[in-house]
Amino acid sequence: MPYQVFNHPLMKHKMTIIRDKNCGTKMFREVIEELTALMVYEISRDLELAEVEIETPIAKATGYQMVKDIVIVPILRAGLGMTQGIQNLIPSVKIAHVGMFRNPDTLLPEIYYAKFPNNIQNAKTYILDPLLATGGSVLAAIDLLKAKNVKDISVLSIIGVDTGIQKILNKYPDIQIYLISKDEKLNDHAYIVPGLGDAGDRLFGTK
Repeated sequence: MPYQVFNHPLMKHKMTIIRDKNCGTKMFREVIEELTALMVYEISRDLELAEVEIETPIAKATGYQMVKDIVIVPILRAGLGMTQGIQNLIPSVKIAHVGMFRNPDTLLPEIYYAKFPNNIQNAKTYILDPLLATGGSVLAAIDLLKAKNVKDISVLSIIGVDTGIQKILNKYPDIQIYLISKDEKLNDHAYIVPGLGDAGDRLFGTK
């Protein structure tokens, strides 16, 4: 399945909160974090585990630990709003950062910052961007990871549209995309409709 849209009552309830234009910065930030945690709970079902022997206060027991490193790649700045929800569930997660801006002449994303953990090529990697609109920024992040020979790449977005989804899958059909909502379309300004506005501005109170 190239992309998956979750259908969970709690997610639907929380999506209604952040879509509302009257939702304030604090609430918006908290609910984005909660939605990300709910997504991670669902997608972590296939994590590879290895048995380990531990000792409880009573006796020896068999436990389990994750085999692969997990690396999250928030796209600055809106992707930062999704990091804490994952860290709360998986404290050992490693965090890369990719900063981009849109070139006003070409309208294409340009990377101004990229920092990755060592040995990322062997990790299970999640790109974080709340809104998958045109797909340009996410595609540029995938290009960076592919150049580092990362094979296990997924995309986590709160909302996406066909434009961005298909742009990614046309170039990289092996990428798994996870969404909470698949919305109708992009408007003339490349905003998702109905969407939730500018996620970065609403997360950081800059508008």
